[in-house]
Amino acid sequence: MVFLHAVEGLISIIIMVSLGYILTGKGWFTQENSKLLPKLVTYVSLPTYMLWNLLNTFNKEHFITLFSGIIVPVLSMIISFMISVLISNLLDLATNRKGTFRSAFFCSSSLFIGVPVNLALMGESSIPYVLVYFLANAFLFWTIGNYSISLDGKAAPSKIISIATIKRVFSPPFIGFMLAVMLILLKIPVPNFIMNTCKYLGNMTTPLSMLFIGIAIYGVKLNTIKFSNDVIAVLLGRFIISPIAVLLVASFIPIPELMKKVFVIQAALPSMTQTTILAKVYEADSEYAAVLVTITTLFAILAIPIYMIFI
Repeated sequence: MVFLHAVEGLISIIIMVSLGYILTGKGWFTQENSKLLPKLVTYVSLPTYMLWNLLNTFNKEHFITLFSGIIVPVLSMIISFMISVLISNLLDLATNRKGTFRSAFFCSSSLFIGVPVNLALMGESSIPYVLVYFLANAFLFWTIGNYSISLDGKAAPSKIISIATIKRVFSPPFIGFMLAVMLILLKIPVPNFIMNTCKYLGNMTTPLSMLFIGIAIYGVKLNTIKFSNDVIAVLLGRFIISPIAVLLVASFIPIPELMKKVFVIQAALPSMTQTTILAKVYEADSEYAAVLVTITTLFAILAIPIYMIFI
């Protein structure tokens, strides 16, 4: 019964992604107007969804249990990063690609894609665990990942911890998360009209995210993608090594079963879309970053149902 629900959730995702692809082909979405969708998700729907979900799901006592599991994604991602450093050196990658490769290897799109995927596959009870993984992922991406990509560029490398890094970690979804935590810990009641507004706005997260993925896939020129050794290594990192690292760490650190399943799915998601943006900012190989993000996004459609079968 649970597996059937997961399959139905996956079919819903495929339909929404396909709709974005079809509407782009019909000219409804262009490169310019499609930029509105990720902005709406990042600045409006995700923060309000977090606020509504957490206030409906948790009380003060539950938070200790929730955050006790954050060590699992932190350790598993550090393991994946160390493996990515080893592989990038063995492959003797160009100096303007090593950091980009490593970031794409060990960091996933745990929020923009993670929330709608887990919501569709495992329901609203999975979202708090999605947020725990997101916190670990965001911190490591904007510190280790950001620093690694900066080493690829022509400009001076960024600092691992800086004011700019802290600002990036404190994104609108993170602020929504922290606001919800504060309200719960202080036991501050929230009026129903605000909760209902957050619920309605938050419900836009899944459809807008999936439409945008369909739009992005439409713009990919498949004939330009070459499956070189480094591209294959990133696919292995995202869809095999990272999830196995989660299972390995979770075998030593007991966590709730649903939390472990969510962490596995989170670890088997595409590379962070911001990888391409940072590569462009630091004057690294941004086209290479775009290829890695695109290929991992395409392969996620195949990998996610396989992981749902196993877990």
